[in-house]
Amino acid sequence: MKYLGLDLGSVTCGVSISQTGLIAGTYETIRFKPDDYDSALDQVLEVIAKEKPDEIVLGMPYMLNDDIGPRAQICLEFGRQLEKESGLPVHMQDERMTTVESEDILLQADVSRKKRKKVIDQMAAVAILQRWLDSGRRG
Repeated sequence: MKYLGLDLGSVTCGVSISQTGLIAGTYETIRFKPDDYDSALDQVLEVIAKEKPDEIVLGMPYMLNDDIGPRAQICLEFGRQLEKESGLPVHMQDERMTTVESEDILLQADVSRKKRKKVIDQMAAVAILQRWLDSGRRG
């Protein structure tokens, strides 16, 4: 089974991939105009056509008190559209603290600020997908 992980932001979407269902790795960062989720969706669908994953894991930005705020609503709608257009199951994964964790890893690895900015979304997508894989929920 092959899995794609996504960290959807307002201008970028970090993409990660797992070829085996055991380890998530970086793939790419999709860039789009602010809040142009149609463009983001089209670009994600291109990655899906190229990589042919079996399932998709999308980060869900719950608020710290577990509420679903505006960003989470956007992610839910994006996930529904993605599932509809790709025909693949889309799983929502709590993404709280994944960007902070990714930033810490990159700082410990002494990655420059400029390089961190380029890969932080991919690293967050890796953290999202890896959490989901580790949870054992994969199909």
